[in-house]
Amino acid sequence: MSNFSASSADRPLDVICLGRAAVDLYGEQIGSRLEDMSGFAKYLGGSSANIAFGTARLGLKSAMLTRVGDEHMGRFVREELASAGVDVSHVVTDTERHTGLVILGIKDQETFPLIFYRRDCADMAISNDDFSPQFIASSRALLITGTHFSTEQTYAASKTAMEYARAAGTRVILDIDYRPVLWGLTGIGEGENRFVSDDSVSTHLQTVLPYCDLIVGTEEEVHIAGGSTDTITALKKIRSLSDATIVLKLGALGCTVLEGAIPDSMDSFDVFTGVRVDVMNVLGAGDAFMSGYLRGWLRDESPERCCAYANACGALVVSRHGCAPAIPSGEELDYYLQHAHGIPRPDQDTELNYLHRVTTRRQGDWSEICGLAFDHRKQLFDMAREVGADPARISQLKRLLVQAARRGADTAGLDGNVGVLIDDTYGQDALNDVTGQGWWIGRPVELPSSLPIELEGGRSIGSRLQEWPREHVVKCLIFYHPDQDIDTRRAQERQAMELYKACCASGHELLLELIPPRDMPQDDNTLVRAMTRFYNLGLRPDWWKLPSPSRAAWGLITDLIKTRAPHCRGVVLLGLDAPADEIRQGFKHSAGFEICKGFTIGRTLWAKESRQWLAGELDDEGLISGVSNNYLQLIQYWRERTAS
Repeated sequence: MSNFSASSADRPLDVICLGRAAVDLYGEQIGSRLEDMSGFAKYLGGSSANIAFGTARLGLKSAMLTRVGDEHMGRFVREELASAGVDVSHVVTDTERHTGLVILGIKDQETFPLIFYRRDCADMAISNDDFSPQFIASSRALLITGTHFSTEQTYAASKTAMEYARAAGTRVILDIDYRPVLWGLTGIGEGENRFVSDDSVSTHLQTVLPYCDLIVGTEEEVHIAGGSTDTITALKKIRSLSDATIVLKLGALGCTVLEGAIPDSMDSFDVFTGVRVDVMNVLGAGDAFMSGYLRGWLRDESPERCCAYANACGALVVSRHGCAPAIPSGEELDYYLQHAHGIPRPDQDTELNYLHRVTTRRQGDWSEICGLAFDHRKQLFDMAREVGADPARISQLKRLLVQAARRGADTAGLDGNVGVLIDDTYGQDALNDVTGQGWWIGRPVELPSSLPIELEGGRSIGSRLQEWPREHVVKCLIFYHPDQDIDTRRAQERQAMELYKACCASGHELLLELIPPRDMPQDDNTLVRAMTRFYNLGLRPDWWKLPSPSRAAWGLITDLIKTRAPHCRGVVLLGLDAPADEIRQGFKHSAGFEICKGFTIGRTLWAKESRQWLAGELDDEGLISGVSNNYLQLIQYWRERTAS
């Protein structure tokens, strides 16, 4: 076991990961040759980066020590790591080299072609100048993967880091992570090859083994580190050079943990088995395994528990597409360990995939949203016609409303909690203006005023969402009442479920806006009954958008969400073109209910000014100023709300 000293327990970091940080482009056509791939998904890649990401996702305090290029992919790597909570203070920007790239495919359960684009890439230029003894000493452990011993420069930097670690009492972890192509032992197109025997590589790796406290590898990786294709002989060679704990990965069989003397036969191993799963993708499973093992090892948990975490993480990742994004959260992992024997197909288990979806969401916590909604299409088209304006001007109007939102948010000091609802019918330019700025962005999919609900662009909502930026929240308005006639209600529910499944597949968050038709009776239970119906159908939206409920209804809604979907982001309020004072009263009703995160309100804020602008009675600045002031007033009402 790790037996960390009391002093190490007080360090700000649990583990520093030194090594590869790259971008993975995974082919999306399962079963296709890499030559025939027509689309790719972009993920964080590189074994060390995957482990830093995975350990952070599992609740450890991890940091990345590497280099990335001064370009878009380098920024992507840095942002992906940071999004998981990884300390990126020592992710150095290299102005002369590109970020590494890997292209991968999934042909079948045994064939995973991949090509490394890593010639003179940024992470292989890491140097002693990129870190200090103090930084290494700030962590309880230092992890280095095998590739970073493969060149003179990376070997020197890694060796220095290990020496700093030994001096500071920081534990040293070696993930052997043997890729023959990265040692120049195969052709450039043989990235899938996991083992080529080479005495010089074995001798070279053995120079770092005495520095290690934990060594992890597959049988093939142990063979290269130990200089023998006989596993026991290789393990005994490693043991002669290092007192480290050795974790031997045995594929589908599980793993074993070796302390002290190596037995003479593998039959003497205590094998910690995992749950068998259907394999989709083995690439990156080792990084997930290491992430899970460290979750236990760095918390001084038993070998059995460490291996349970490791095996489960590996099992989950082999059943999914990608590596880093497939690694589970701590909550998800614990759920899986409790129910694994009843989940033969993790990729198809509803509850497990729900937990993965909601516990690994990238966007901010959105504790408050002050949103300006102008996703209106029919209303603005009718307004333009009424004043004799060309509807084509609506596009420019929406760009001006973005400016109004920005001015109001800056004046109010929203500090990132600004939200907008914008359509792509007239608002594509406006969407482009705000995407990538950290705003909360909702985007509608419903055909305006449709009852039963229909989606814009036809039934193929999944293919439509493929074109949307992931940060856009899918917003769907349904005029729904639990007492609607059965045919209308079922048609609406069926459409909502199709949309929810499409969002789960695409990775977009879903905001479900419910407005009971005005001609149907309503009371404090109406919204709760409607929401309950959708939960009963298995639909758990990330957000709800609702008309302002009474305080009694707020209590019922809060209890419902806490019980049925505690990971729900929350509720935002709509306006229905109500006067500002009426909206203010609705805000007061929400006071004290944390599930209410804010508002996304539209016509109350911009209807008058937009009509005047379309009619030529107000210039651009007049529109921006007027809407901004209205927005500021509503923000003030929201902030000063108290229960009445």
